Amino acid sequence: MAKALVLMAEGFEEIELTTIVDILRRGGVAVTIAGLKDGIITGARGIKIQPDARIDSIMEMYDIIILPGGTPGYINLGNDRHVLDLVKKYNIEGKIVAAICAAPSVLAKAGILAGRQATVFRGMEDELDDAKYVDKTVVEDGNIMTSQGPGTAMEFGLLILKRLTDERKAAEIKEKLMFR
Repeated sequence: MAKALVLMAEGFEEIELTTIVDILRRGGVAVTIAGLKDGIITGARGIKIQPDARIDSIMEMYDIIILPGGTPGYINLGNDRHVLDLVKKYNIEGKIVAAICAAPSVLAKAGILAGRQATVFRGMEDELDDAKYVDKTVVEDGNIMTSQGPGTAMEFGLLILKRLTDERKAAEIKEKLMFR
């Protein structure tokens, strides 16, 4: 069974986090939501979620690490040394590194986007540093997956599911969700 690690910080984007986690769990992926702190974490729109674990307690490697955006969620992720180190480690190990909305800027800050194609929330293109910005809803470049924002979360989650499982499972979940 595939395993996904989703990072969560104060000010996370609720649609992105919950949509991706929901799709992956429907598809049979074991998902761990790891918070930057103990206890309930509040999203950008005031929704409160209890993470499964604290990020610094995670010792195992997962198949993918996922960073949702949201303001100030992406800023809090990007200011955390443990997050940056994890992103670098997952990239070095060839694991999938995925980020949506403003969070691709965290991947750039970790130094893993240089020369790679990526997308980000419109208006934040300069935050990608040496990446090659692509104005598409979802961009894949090897083990790096990026997406533009809340409205692209369903497409992004389904693509992640496809990468972690297979096309049949992703199509099955897409149909059950009535996503067209």
